[in-house]
Amino acid sequence: MATDIEIARAATLQPIAAIAARAGIPDTALIPYGRYKAKIDFDFLRSLNDKPNGALVLVTGISPTAAGEGKTTTTIGLGDALNAIGKRTMIALREPSLGPCFGVKGGATGGGQAQVAPMDEINLHFTGDFHAITSANNLLSAMLDNHLYWGNALGIDPRRITWRRALDMNDRALRQNVVGLGGGGNGAPREEQFDITVASEVMAVFCLARDLVDLQDRLGRMVVANRRDGSMVTAKDLHADGAMTALLRDALAPNLVQTLAGSPALVHGGPFANIAHGCNSVMATSAALKLADIVVTEAGFGADLGGEKFLDIKCRLAGLAPSCAVVVATVRALKMHGGVAKADLGTEDIAAVRRGVVNLAQHVENMQKFGLPVVVALNRFTSDTDAEIAAVTDAMAGLGTEVELCTHWSDGAAGAADLARTVAKLVDGRTARFKTLYPDETPLADKLRIIAQQIYRADDVAITPAALKKLRGFEAAGFGNVPVCIAKTQYSFSADPTKLGAPRGHTLPIRDVRLSAGAGFVVAMAGDIMTMPGLPRRPAAEGIGLMADGVIDGLF
Repeated sequence: MATDIEIARAATLQPIAAIAARAGIPDTALIPYGRYKAKIDFDFLRSLNDKPNGALVLVTGISPTAAGEGKTTTTIGLGDALNAIGKRTMIALREPSLGPCFGVKGGATGGGQAQVAPMDEINLHFTGDFHAITSANNLLSAMLDNHLYWGNALGIDPRRITWRRALDMNDRALRQNVVGLGGGGNGAPREEQFDITVASEVMAVFCLARDLVDLQDRLGRMVVANRRDGSMVTAKDLHADGAMTALLRDALAPNLVQTLAGSPALVHGGPFANIAHGCNSVMATSAALKLADIVVTEAGFGADLGGEKFLDIKCRLAGLAPSCAVVVATVRALKMHGGVAKADLGTEDIAAVRRGVVNLAQHVENMQKFGLPVVVALNRFTSDTDAEIAAVTDAMAGLGTEVELCTHWSDGAAGAADLARTVAKLVDGRTARFKTLYPDETPLADKLRIIAQQIYRADDVAITPAALKKLRGFEAAGFGNVPVCIAKTQYSFSADPTKLGAPRGHTLPIRDVRLSAGAGFVVAMAGDIMTMPGLPRRPAAEGIGLMADGVIDGLF
C-alpha cells in the first residue's frame, strides 16, 4: 500500500494560478511562492469585504487515540466531495508545526487521496510564516532584556516578567533555564522559559487579527511584565509593536494551496489546540467565506479542546456563526476508549465499541449545546465489522445524529460523497442556532467552571490560590469579559490522560493562569500540561531524510 508521501509525490498538481481562478482570485492578487503555493494580496482581500459570507462547517473529533481518527483527512475529503456534488467549497486549515512533524504525530496535511499539497513543503517551512512568528516573538524578548540592561526606565520588576521566548520545535531542555550569565555585559541573570511557537501569544494574535492594523494593535496590547506596584508593561510600552508587525507583514497574507483533487485550500496559522486556541487564522477563514458558498474548517484535537475554543473564542471574537459540526471517529478509536489495546483492535469487539462510544456521544452532545446540528463521520477501516458499525449508528440515533461511513483516504471525494450530501442538507436546512457557552460578563473563574462542568463533565474546578489571585487581578485590570482558553491533555475529558471514554466524578485542577491581552483571552493551565513539548524516545525525525534525487522521504 502506498504511503501518504508516495501518493502525494505521484499526484499531478495544477499551477496555483489555475486553483486561484477556480476560487475567483485573479492572477494579479497572487504572490507566488513557487509553482504550487501563493499568498493572497491584502488589496484583494479588502475588496471582498462587502460580499456576503458563505456557510461555515466545523470539523472536529473525538478525544484522540493512538488508533487514529483522521480529522484533517476528513476535512479535506469533505471539501473535495462537496465540490464534486456541485457546491462551491473552500477548505481552511492550520499550518503544521515542525515540533509534531519531527516528534510523534508526523505531518499534518491529511492522508491518502485526501491531502493538501505540496505536502512536503507545507510540512517543512512552507512560506516561512512560523519563522516570522518566532522571530517577532523573540525580537520582543530581546527588546525587553535590552530595556532592562539600559536602565529599566519603565520600572519593570525582573521577578515579574511573564513574556517567554519561543521556538517551533519540541525541546524539553528549554522549559526552564537561566539567561544573562557571564557578566554584566550579558545582562542581568534571570529565569527564562520557552514556549513552542504554536503555543505563543504571538501565534494567537496572528490568528485572531483581522488585518495589519488590528495585528499591530493586538501586538501592542500584549503584557510582558509587571512593575513592583503590579501595573502592567506592554509591548507597546517597549516600542516593539511596530517592528514586530513589520516582521509579520508578509506572513499575515493567507496561503493558497490545493488538494490532490484540485480544491482550493487556505492553510494559514497554526496554534495548538491542547495549549492554545487551535484554529486557523481569522484572515483565512474570513477570506474563504467571501469566496465560497461553503467553507470547511478544522479545529485541533477533540471537540472538548479545538471545537470548544473555535466556538467560544474564535467565533465569539471574529463574529462567526457555523452552520453545522462534523465529529470524526473510527471504530478502532472507540474500541480503545472501550479498553482494547492497540494490538487487539483488528478483532471484532462489539462490547468495547459500546463502552467506548460514550466518548463520541459526549462530544456530539457538547456540539449540540452550541446550537449546532451534528453529523458523525465514521472513517472506515477494513477490519471494521457491520455489527461494530451498527453499535455506533444505534448510539447516535438516540441523539438524533446521522452517521456517515467515509473512505476518502482510499477513494478520495467519492468516499465522502454521503457525508457531503448530509452536510449540504444541514447547511441548506439552516437549522443552526449558534450560541456561545457563556456570556462575556461571566466572571473568569465561573467561565472555567462552566467549561469543566458542561464540556468535560467534571464535578468542579480546583483553582490554586495563586491562580485565583491572578484571575481577580486580571478582572481588576479590566480583562474580566474575555473568554478563557483551557490548556489540558488532549487524550481525556479530564486532566488525566489515562482516563479514556467519558469519565465522571473528576475535578479539573487549574494550577496557573496567564493573561493573553493581545489575543483577548485568559489561558488556564490544567493538570500537568506543558507549553514546550519534548521529543519521544524514537522521534519521527529519525525516519526523515533525503533520497538520492533530493526528494524528501519519511514524512507521513
